Amino acid sequence: MFNSFGNILKVTTYGESHGTAIGGVIDGFPAGMEVDLEAVQFELDRRKPGQSKIVTQRKEPDTVEFLSGIFEGKTTGASIGFVIKNTNQKSKDYNHNTNVYRPSHADYTYDKKYGIRDYRGGGRTSARETANWVVAGALAKQLIKHININAFTSSVGDIFMVKPYQDLDFAKTESNIVRCPDEASAEQMIEKIHQIRKAGDTIGGTITCVAQNMPVGLGEPIFHKLHAELGKAMLSINAVKGFEFGSGFCGAKMQGSEHNDIFNEDGTTQTNLSGGVQGGVSNGMDVYFRVAFKPVATIMQNQQTINSEGEATEIQGKGRHDPCVVPRAVPIVEALTALVLADFWLLDRTRRV
Repeated sequence: MFNSFGNILKVTTYGESHGTAIGGVIDGFPAGMEVDLEAVQFELDRRKPGQSKIVTQRKEPDTVEFLSGIFEGKTTGASIGFVIKNTNQKSKDYNHNTNVYRPSHADYTYDKKYGIRDYRGGGRTSARETANWVVAGALAKQLIKHININAFTSSVGDIFMVKPYQDLDFAKTESNIVRCPDEASAEQMIEKIHQIRKAGDTIGGTITCVAQNMPVGLGEPIFHKLHAELGKAMLSINAVKGFEFGSGFCGAKMQGSEHNDIFNEDGTTQTNLSGGVQGGVSNGMDVYFRVAFKPVATIMQNQQTINSEGEATEIQGKGRHDPCVVPRAVPIVEALTALVLADFWLLDRTRRV
C-alpha cells in the first residue's frame, strides 16, 4: 500500500481505526521553524469525533504527541515523528460484519485484493487516518503562514450557500457546528442533517476551499501541475467523489470571450475563472476549488448485500457514524491544501538563485 504523500515535504502515516494508535513521520521541514503546538492541537480538535450532535459520537481526545524533530519549540531539520493514541475503540460494534461486505465500503475490494481485511471500522480504510493528515497540515500551515487557507461547508444535500466566497467572513466558519460562514444557510443545513439522522440515513455535501495571498510560480508542468496535485490530494480523502477547480464544469458552458481572465497592468486579472492557476502554475490570484462528498456509506437501515462466500444476506449499520461527514472534513481539506502548497513552495525555492 502507498502510505506516503508529497515530494520534498513528505508525510508517511500508519495505523488503523481500532488499533493501538495512528501516527506518522514528516520529512522535509527546514530547521529553525518555530512550532505552535497549541495551533496543531486546535486543528485536530476541529476534526475529532464527538464534537457536536451532528457528527459521530465516538469520543477520542485526539491528543498528538511529538516524538522527534522538534526541540525547544523549533524544528531541527530531522524527521518529525508523532503518535495519536486510540482510546475509545469499540471493535465489538463490527462483529456483525466479520465476513459480510458493507455496501459502498472498501470491504469487498480490500478482501479480494489482499485476501485479508481489518473489519473493525474499516481498519486502514477508515477516515480516522485523516487525523494524521491534519497534524502534518497544521505544521505546513505554519511553514507557509503568508498564505491564508480557508475551507467551509458550501452545501449539504440540496441546500446550497449562494454567496460568493468574496462576500464571506471566514472568521464565522467556526461559529456553528456545520462550519458554514453564512448563518442562514448554516441553520438550514443543520436541520437537514438532524432530519437525515433521525431517519437512520446519511447525506453528502460540498466543501469550498480558498487560498489567498498566493505567490506567483507554484506548480510544476507538465505532470505536476498545481491544480492536478490539489485534485489528487482531495480525491484521496475518504468519501470524496468530485473536484471542481476555478470555473469548473460551469466553464464548459461558456465561450472564450466570456471565460478569459483579462489582465490588469499590475499582472492581476479582472476576473478569476482560472482559479488562480494558468498552465499548471499559480498566477498570484486566489486559488479556489470545490470538493464533493458522498453520503456516508454506513446507514442505520437494513440493506441487501453478500458475504465472503458470495451468499445473499442482509446488513444493518451499527456503531457510531457521521450522518454527514462534511463538517468534520473542513479541516482535512485545509490540511491537505496546506501540504500541497507547502511542498510546492519548498520546491520553488530550489529553482531560485
